[in-house]
Amino acid sequence: MVISDDELAAIAVAADPDTVVDHDAVSVWELTETEPARYLPDWYMPYPVGGSRLLHGWRRRVVILVIVSFLVIDAYGLCNTYGWVAFG
Repeated sequence: MVISDDELAAIAVAADPDTVVDHDAVSVWELTETEPARYLPDWYMPYPVGGSRLLHGWRRRVVILVIVSFLVIDAYGLCNTYGWVAFG
């Protein structure tokens, strides 16, 4: 049995919005044994994974140096993104 998009839209509009879903309800993807369409590829926006990588050794020192250099530039009142600032 194939349901067209128009029939599916009509069923959705006629459905009661206050319906409570049963605790043993099954996903439509499990019923049809297909996966949902992915709009973005995994290489562009991958699923989040647990934990974060910590920087060690020289990489940590480089990151700290970059952050400290931006803070020092800001402390002296210089603009570090758009070049020289013209006053008055």
